[in-house]
Amino acid sequence: MQLILRPYQPGDIENLVKHANNFNISKYLTNKFPFPYEKKDGEAFIQLALSHDPLQIKAIVLNDEVIGSIGVHQLADIYSKSAEMGYWIAEDFWGRGIIPLAIKEMLQYGFATFDIDRIFARTTHTNLASQRVLQKSGFIFEAKLKGTIFKNGAYFDELIFGFRKNQLI
Repeated sequence: MQLILRPYQPGDIENLVKHANNFNISKYLTNKFPFPYEKKDGEAFIQLALSHDPLQIKAIVLNDEVIGSIGVHQLADIYSKSAEMGYWIAEDFWGRGIIPLAIKEMLQYGFATFDIDRIFARTTHTNLASQRVLQKSGFIFEAKLKGTIFKNGAYFDELIFGFRKNQLI
């Protein structure tokens, strides 16, 4: 298995759309991640991913195929020492230990690249797999906000997990 994180490339569009066009992925992400996920969505996303300097979003690539995405986004103002991490992976690759490897690499990248002390991730109370992945990756449960997420006509609790720079080994 050859797993790498790298900048998106225009040629990634076909695999990106193939894997992103999945309700089981979009239901756990913000509404910026549409379903159905079409070529125009993938083109706009690749353009966005490549627009940041330094890079904030990377493609998750397994054996030369884009199978997901991971990003670290520094916040501003009084939150400037924190960054939010977000990720998704194609359903065919769930449960194979790929996301913890990608998270570990992005933690290293995020703390080396941005002037931050904390990286956090948010998930819903129903996304048990993401909760397990974050805990397995060393994130610590920080907060539960009742009913703050509204997606697909339903309310969800928001769970926040954090990782501090001093946790890096």
